[in-house]
This record gives sequence, structure tokens and C-alpha cells, in this order.
Amino acid sequence: MALSAPTTSAVATGMSNEVQLHPLRQMTVLWRAHQLSPPTGAFTASGFAALDAELPGRGWPHRALTELLLPHPGLGELRLLVPALARIAGAGDSSAENGRSVMLFDPPAALCGSALVQLGVDAQQLLVVHGREGARATAALRRLLPSADLLWALEQALKSGHVGAVLAWLPQRLKADTLRRLQLAAQSHDGPAFLFREVDARVKPSAAPLRLLLQGAGIDRLSVRVLKRRGPPLTRPLMLALPPIVSERLRARARGEPTPAMTAVATEQAASTSFVVE
Repeated sequence: MALSAPTTSAVATGMSNEVQLHPLRQMTVLWRAHQLSPPTGAFTASGFAALDAELPGRGWPHRALTELLLPHPGLGELRLLVPALARIAGAGDSSAENGRSVMLFDPPAALCGSALVQLGVDAQQLLVVHGREGARATAALRRLLPSADLLWALEQALKSGHVGAVLAWLPQRLKADTLRRLQLAAQSHDGPAFLFREVDARVKPSAAPLRLLLQGAGIDRLSVRVLKRRGPPLTRPLMLALPPIVSERLRARARGEPTPAMTAVATEQAASTSFVVE
């Protein structure tokens, strides 16, 4: 049986398939392991140029979890996030993200509203949820949520899609399937979602696409090591200068430098000694 030549419709169909497949060769969502993943969605700039340069998308990703691992609270982790929070819940910022709420789940200490306002965050946009088993829980606070209910509330907040940013201090010994549920819920959250965890969690698997290890590096300085990202590993930690909240006098005292008051006293003593000698 002789084979007939391809019909016009068949040729047209083949050309159509070629046209449909061609854009696949130019897809920007494909990336190689030695390259940073290109931007695939919305993000919020961190406010630190050196950090943004190392983050896929050039900022804190939306619709994904970001894990911040730290040895203990109070290293400056909130000041690391303050520039982004000011864009989301700032009082004077006119950006498109401005005016959205920020939910904080089980923070280990009371927030200082005046310091946050000083750094540009509108304290009225903050909503704090405490758990019964959190760092600040006591036997008298029976109305607070247990860990299971707190995690459920966190998951629902992410799923709602109405929160600008989420910050959650998670309990230890967290199950991997809990993180997977939170990551799935975060895909509905049009904003950054930060999970604070202990340093030991670095050796455990996590569904979070971005994991950073934070360590103190001196007065108003923070060491940030990128443990996991959509791209090659970062061999050296980043040294970031945090927004200062301590006065210059106290910073000088912590560095062992003479303060203006100490200098004035020393000058007065020197003048007095000189007068006696003469």
C-alpha cells in the first residue's frame, strides 16, 4: 500500500504544535542548581541590599514559608524584619503593601510599641496571639490556646489571604507533616510568612523553601547564613547592620569608648589638676 503525502491539514497541525512548544524553550521559571531561582511571584524587599541580592526573587518571598533559626530570642531578629514590616504595616509609607495587618503568634517577650513606631511600624496594625504553652505562658493564663490550637490558628490565618505578614514562634519538636501543612497554607498567603525555630532544627527536614541561621555579631549587627534557598548554597554568612534602637551613648559604652559625659568629666578633672599644680 502506497503512502500518500501529508495533507495540508497535517502540515498545519505540525506547524501549530511547533508554535505551541516554542515558548517552553524560553520559560524563565526553569533554573539550574548553580543559579538563583528567578522571580516567580510577589516579594517584599528586606531593606538590606546585601541580603536581597542573595534571596531568590530579591526579597522575602510571598506564598512561601521562611524559617529563621536562632540560638535564643533577642538577637535582633525583629529588627531584621522591621524594614519589610514597615512597608506592610507602616504609618507613613504610601506603597501598595501599606496598611495591612501583621499577626504574631506566641512571641517570647512583650513587644515595645514605641520602638516599633520609631522604626516605622504602625503598632495598631499588629495582632498578637499567645499560646497556653508558649514562652510567656503561666498556669494562670488558662484562656490561652494550647500548641495544637495555636498551630491551627496559624494555618487558618495563612489560608485566609487577608493578612499582610505572619510571624510565628513555633514549639520545639515540631512534626514534619505540620510544616508541610503550613507550607501548603502559605501558598494562599499573599505576603511573607516567618517561622522562628531553634538552632537544632537545622538538621531536620523542612518544607520551607528558605531557611536562614541568625547569630549575633556585635552591637546592632547580625550574622545571617543562608542554609536553604532555591539556588546554590551560600558559603559565607552575611554581616548586616541593623536599624539602631539604642542611643549612641549606650552603644559607645558597650564598645568601651568614652561617652561625651565621660569626656567632659575627664576634661574637668584635668583642668582642676592643672590649676592645683600651677
